[in-house]
Amino acid sequence: MILIGGLVNLRLDIAAPPRNLRARNVIMSLVPSARAPKLIYLSVPHMSGREVPYVMEAFSSNWLTCIGKNIDEAEALVTKRLGGHAVALTSGTAGIHLALKILGVKAGDEVACSDLTFAGSCNPILYEHAKPIFLDADYASWNIDPNLLADFLKKRAQVNKLPKALIVVHLFGQSADLDPIMETCSRYGVLVLEDAAEALGTLYKGRPVGTIADAGVLSFNGNKIITCTGGGMFVSNNKAHCDKVRYWSTQARDPGVNYLHSEVGYNYRMSNVLAGILRGQLEVLDERVEQRRAVAFRYRDGLKDIPGLQLMPQADYGLHTNWLTCFLVDPAKFGLSQIQLIQFLKEANIESRPIWKPMHTQKLYEHAECVGGSVAEDINARGICFPSSSSLSLEDQQFIIDRIREAYQMAKDQSRYGAQ
Repeated sequence: MILIGGLVNLRLDIAAPPRNLRARNVIMSLVPSARAPKLIYLSVPHMSGREVPYVMEAFSSNWLTCIGKNIDEAEALVTKRLGGHAVALTSGTAGIHLALKILGVKAGDEVACSDLTFAGSCNPILYEHAKPIFLDADYASWNIDPNLLADFLKKRAQVNKLPKALIVVHLFGQSADLDPIMETCSRYGVLVLEDAAEALGTLYKGRPVGTIADAGVLSFNGNKIITCTGGGMFVSNNKAHCDKVRYWSTQARDPGVNYLHSEVGYNYRMSNVLAGILRGQLEVLDERVEQRRAVAFRYRDGLKDIPGLQLMPQADYGLHTNWLTCFLVDPAKFGLSQIQLIQFLKEANIESRPIWKPMHTQKLYEHAECVGGSVAEDINARGICFPSSSSLSLEDQQFIIDRIREAYQMAKDQSRYGAQ
């Protein structure tokens, strides 16, 4: 950022440059008229106060590490909500790792995965020295395209080269269309892992996601809809799977007075202190879901007359929690690209981010197979996440909406001026 003639000039990438250089320079000088007194973050923890007694209980009992009442109660609360069984872990990524192991993924196996996701969804594939294959999204849900999956598995079956498993991600709190996905995978004997890290509280046809497939994983990272600062959970209807995951997560220590080990284990178990935070957070989950959805719909209603902005689809087969409020930007109609709008908001002290960068475009996965990819690339290029905290005040959200509207109007006015 540099000062030119008293104006802030933002060094922006112009996705669709105006027709002449003068118009381009004018658009590059857009500056918000107001700046928030402190940074408005994308998604922050929202404590209720109910967490404190459970944390103090852990301290007073001196059960602080990976055994204690808070862990048992947190797992019980999750199973009451989702059904099945649960194992509290250090992270959602740890959960995916152990889920792949319990599904039998071994070195050299292929594992299909959503392309439009965060790296934590697929990095555990590499932990087991397996090979990822990325599947494109559809515009209806931004999740795996069921038709693309069906075509892919049909072709793979014809050459007897089916993947061992599929990781289906429920993106930003919206469920993937699970019925056709599960039917297709069942037909070909492909096991399914639900990455519900972003989707606790999400429903698919009235059923909570996470325990619909062979295994599921939740996340309680600091930016999630509820949090215990970190943490995750493995969930499954298969009790034996959960027992094995619990065993692996505590260094696979065998029974006996000595320190006995017959398998490789991991230090993946959640602490009783963090489980106390989680226990209190789980008690307000429904309230947090309502608040996140309200934030999304206030953006939708406050920006409905602005061309070139479209809220992430709300699939009619389930309840979308809108963990993050996401929009698609059409630069031709809005007047600014996604990156330009992100930088404009940054100047107003507002944090916003692009939609996840597709995995097949990451250097880490440049040699991985990808089926499709153009939809994920387009959503990444045009998608933007606005501040979505459940604690976001009405005043702060209105400030954000006003700045987005201002960006549109300034781009429109200055583009018209530059075209003259």
